[in-house]
Amino acid sequence: MDAREQLLQAALKVYSTSGVRGATTKRIAQEAGVNEVTLFRHFGSKDALLQEALAQQARALFEAALPPRPVDPSAELLAFARAHYTALWEHRELIRVAMGEFADHPESTHVACQASARFDAELQAYLTSLKSNGLASGDWDPDSAASMLLGTLFSDVMGRDCMPQCYLIPPEQAVEHYVSLFLRGIGVKAHVPVVASRTQA
Repeated sequence: MDAREQLLQAALKVYSTSGVRGATTKRIAQEAGVNEVTLFRHFGSKDALLQEALAQQARALFEAALPPRPVDPSAELLAFARAHYTALWEHRELIRVAMGEFADHPESTHVACQASARFDAELQAYLTSLKSNGLASGDWDPDSAASMLLGTLFSDVMGRDCMPQCYLIPPEQAVEHYVSLFLRGIGVKAHVPVVASRTQA
C-alpha cells in the first residue's frame, strides 16, 4: 500500500472516532506511519484529505444491486435492502460522527452520505419502473416509498445497539420483515417468509 492510500485509510479511521476537529494532521500521519510533510505533499491540507477519504469510502460502499427492469421484486428488493443495511451497519460510527458534526462541518456530512443518496436514487428509479410495468399497485409515489424503506433500515441500524429493547428481532430477520411489509404496502405479492412477532422472539 502506498503512502497516499495509507493516509486515506488513516484519515477515515481517525475521523470515525474523533471527527474533523480531532482528526489532526499529526494524528492522521502517525496512524498512517508517515510524517506530516508527506500528508501535505499528497493532499495539500487536512480538509482536502478528509474530503477525499470520505468520498472514496462513499464510492466503495455503493454497489448497484437493483436491475434496470424488475423481474422478481421480492428477491431483488430483499437483496438490495440487505446490501444497504450491511453498508450502514459496518459504517454506523462514521455516519454518527458525520451527522453529529453537520452544524459545524456540513460539507463532510454531505460527502459521507453520498452512498446513501445513490442508494435512494437507484431505489426510486427501480420503484418507478416497478409501477410503470404493472408489478405494483396502489396510489403511492416512488420518492416517498423509497424514503420509507431506506428510513426504516437507517433507523434500525442507528438505534439497534443503543436501544436494543426496541429491536428484538435479529437483523437478518428484521430486514426480511421490513421488506415483506414494504412489498405489501406498495401492492407487490411478496415471497419473503413471515418472521416471528416480537412477543415470540
